[in-house]
Amino acid sequence: MELSLSPTSHRVPSTIPTLNFAKLSSTKATTSQPLFLGFSKHFNSIGLNHHSYRCCSNAVPKRPQRPSSIRACTGVGAAGSDRPLAERLLDLKDACWRFLRPHTIRGTALGSFALVARALIENTNLIKWSLLFKAFSGLFALICGNGYIVGINQIYDISIDKVNKPYLPIAAGDLSVQSAWFLVIFFAAAGLSIAGLNFGPFIFSLYTLGLFLGTIYSVPPLRMKRFPVAAFLIIATVRGFLLNFGVYYATRASLGLAFEWSSPVVFITTFVTFFALVIAITKDLPDVEGDRKYQISTFATKLGVRNIAFLGSGILLVNYIVSVLAAIYMPQAFRRWLLIPAHTIFAISLIYQARILEQANYTKITDDTNQFNYLSIP
Repeated sequence: MELSLSPTSHRVPSTIPTLNFAKLSSTKATTSQPLFLGFSKHFNSIGLNHHSYRCCSNAVPKRPQRPSSIRACTGVGAAGSDRPLAERLLDLKDACWRFLRPHTIRGTALGSFALVARALIENTNLIKWSLLFKAFSGLFALICGNGYIVGINQIYDISIDKVNKPYLPIAAGDLSVQSAWFLVIFFAAAGLSIAGLNFGPFIFSLYTLGLFLGTIYSVPPLRMKRFPVAAFLIIATVRGFLLNFGVYYATRASLGLAFEWSSPVVFITTFVTFFALVIAITKDLPDVEGDRKYQISTFATKLGVRNIAFLGSGILLVNYIVSVLAAIYMPQAFRRWLLIPAHTIFAISLIYQARILEQANYTKITDDTNQFNYLSIP
């Protein structure tokens, strides 16, 4: 900042289990896993650097230092290394995968599939197999855009990440800054090329705007993440409106149709935009220590962890309640049998976990193995 591959003990798992509210660390997270106030299991948001969340029951062990100063993406084939090639390739894949922040990719993919499916359901007679390649190229472009935004953030947040997120590949010393720059330049170039060649000037402009907002969020001299209001507006815009509107517009254009809002699409876009607002507000809850050290002003450092946790939970609760009311008063647009019970369960779960968080007094706790459990937003 709000778009699973190795059994070895030192890799961060990319599976996103249900969050336990009682494990939040309000100030000091020496090892962090992603959190989203107990509702990550309902939606994986997509934020600039932070959007979707994950948690682990144990703290992430510190990764051992490599014998060579060139690690991960630059370390494959390094002279003097006696480690097997297969192991070095696994380290390469692991570092690059963590650099992409896979939980944000899931959110980007989920949002894209939902809106494409909505457009196709509304126009089943226009579905053609020839559109499949275009759809996957669009998804790849979104993943590239997501990779650029989270990557550029890591490059300019190395010192902060060493405090807040030491498991990230650059902060951990597993990926060189030069390799990181190569990856983000590739992501930007590939994404812009796909958007421009396949989806026309309007989508290209929206895509460029998204990359621009992601850049000024992280890169000096603007570095808008220093300003809480500007930061959460950027996240909500990119992860909420731009993603949903852009994907739906591009899908209808590929079907040969003019853009047209519908009740389900308005609902999806509004819900995800408010969800992104919650991500933007709560994303820095576990990062207070590093943000204060490097003078990054966030809602959490200004208002406190407890107040921001309640604010984020309240906004999301309103989102769920409005979803239930929409299904009740607009039965012609929504499937009541699905929307009402699903969002009711989500709301009850959120209230329950908010209560657990309050009882835990927003502190870190230890489990039966006496290892600290931390919750964090990436």
